[in-house]
Amino acid sequence: MTTIRCLCSGLLAVALLAQQPETSDQVFRATVNVVSAPVTVTDHEGRYVHGLQPENFRLLDNAKPQDIKVDVSFVPISLVVAIQTSWATQAVLPKIQKIAPLLQGLVVGEQGEVAIISFAHRVDVVQDFTSDSDNISKAIDSLKIGASSNRMIDATQTAIRMLARRPPDHRRVLLLISETRDSGSEGRARDALTSAQLANVLIYTVNINRMMTTFTAKTQPPRPDPVPPSARPLPAGVPPTPEAARQVSGLEGSSASFLPLFVEIFRQAKSVFVDNPAEVFTEFTGGREYAFTRERDLENAISRIGEELHSQYLVSYMPNNKMEAGFHEIQVQIFGSSGNVRRDLKIQTRPGYWLAAVPD
Repeated sequence: MTTIRCLCSGLLAVALLAQQPETSDQVFRATVNVVSAPVTVTDHEGRYVHGLQPENFRLLDNAKPQDIKVDVSFVPISLVVAIQTSWATQAVLPKIQKIAPLLQGLVVGEQGEVAIISFAHRVDVVQDFTSDSDNISKAIDSLKIGASSNRMIDATQTAIRMLARRPPDHRRVLLLISETRDSGSEGRARDALTSAQLANVLIYTVNINRMMTTFTAKTQPPRPDPVPPSARPLPAGVPPTPEAARQVSGLEGSSASFLPLFVEIFRQAKSVFVDNPAEVFTEFTGGREYAFTRERDLENAISRIGEELHSQYLVSYMPNNKMEAGFHEIQVQIFGSSGNVRRDLKIQTRPGYWLAAVPD
């Protein structure tokens, strides 16, 4: 009962946020009651590890041990699939429209529900939440190509608002099938991250290959990154190559830590420009990015997302250090029967969450 009440408090905060007028310098403050951290555990060969028990887990929040709840049973999934339908996707949309059977069977399961959103120059809810596979197929089949904009951030915000209204005992998952860059959104990445944090939404992306859309589109492609590698600050002795810039700045394709970027985003630093919102959304919520070039790539990505969702452990807790403002880093450890940390396992979860300072 405690968990449900706290989650409802988080949903109320999301609702209040949605009702507030948005201004350029608006600062959103909220209390995080329950933190949800889906945990994926794999062995050295990448196979999912099943059968772990709650006593095998320890979670640190800013290096402080927490009293956690670990759910190892199946939880119904509410899934929003947001599909880019701008001019750039005209060649790949027919491939995307074949995924409907995979969504119901592999991702959400018999007890789950799916909603479909399309976005280009505007965001449309094509199908509200349903468990009817025929309605899901009809909605995806009905998708039409729109204008040149790609309002990914606005679509993400719409999806999160929809998910925030789902029952508190459902897992809330967003699947974005789109290019990695936003074009034309009115919202900001920070607002989407805040909403995802409060509603405990897990975001996955299947990224449409930009080279493919560039060669198949009928009009000119979007402009490249306006900041050349040589203009980005790099450590002494590091050559100004595109790969070096990606590694240092945390742009697409790197394994750099995203924690500094998250801190700057939530601080509303004026100089922060989120070049790849898809990557930021997945890193912050604990999801994954997948690439999509061929139809087989898309099918494999959907299958792997479904397998991961059904292999995760759901860890939740009420932070005992909520008075600490700023970014709270989450670390999860797995202990073996001998009481030692399992170094042979790879653990993936959300990196943390943000708590704004509460005025006296």
